[in-house]
Amino acid sequence: MDILIGLIVFVVGAALGSFFNVVIDRVPRKESVVNPPSHCTACGKRLPGWLNIPILSYILLRGKCKFCGAKIHWHHLLVEIATPLLLVALMLVYGWQSWGGWKFAVMFGFLIPIFFIDAFHKIIPLVLSVPMALAGLILSLIQSGFRFRDFALVYLLPVLGLFGLLYLLAVAWEKLLHKEGLGGGDVILIPAVAAYFGALHIPWVIMLACVLGIVYWLIFVRKADTPFAFGNFIAVAAIVWALGGEPVLVGLGLLSGG
Repeated sequence: MDILIGLIVFVVGAALGSFFNVVIDRVPRKESVVNPPSHCTACGKRLPGWLNIPILSYILLRGKCKFCGAKIHWHHLLVEIATPLLLVALMLVYGWQSWGGWKFAVMFGFLIPIFFIDAFHKIIPLVLSVPMALAGLILSLIQSGFRFRDFALVYLLPVLGLFGLLYLLAVAWEKLLHKEGLGGGDVILIPAVAAYFGALHIPWVIMLACVLGIVYWLIFVRKADTPFAFGNFIAVAAIVWALGGEPVLVGLGLLSGG
């Protein structure tokens, strides 16, 4: 990949990461992500542009507000670093001119905020998951060359089928055991991810998410009655599979390596 394009992608990704931090902070509080402009949540002081430079501002300020000294959570720096790195990784895997790469970049743009919101608040906001699903279907339709039959078989029907199946499973679990099993956010998020991957890849994404969830439960939870957020593992599995899933299927002989 051309170094200049990589630098541009990295800079744009860092700026997007800064915006994702606003989404992560404000969406759970049902606040606008546009107004008011960037400010310290502790003292309310508006942040000038020179204090709002992705990555650099956090490092130079040592993770503290310049005005009141309040600590800025570490996830701000992590998001601003991870976002550009993941986008550059996508460009390396798919090439910057690949439609598939840009489609997954859009998916990453939704999954990064969803990961942290679910981790911190155990919710997956519909204002993120529903637009994510719609964007995925539109992008996949374009990628299919507007051949609606192919699009319906590979993307639309699996999305609708997954939603219906997961919804019925969630309702049945709650009726039989009188407690929530699969959260409502997961019922939307998994089909939303399927809108980007299609019928061939989504079973593997779900399987990987389940394996990650089981490993996490065995290491950190180990209590049957303790709930934990599953959306994180869906997000991680989708990102990992987008970056490396195709070679796996080619190696298994399930996908042509052309």
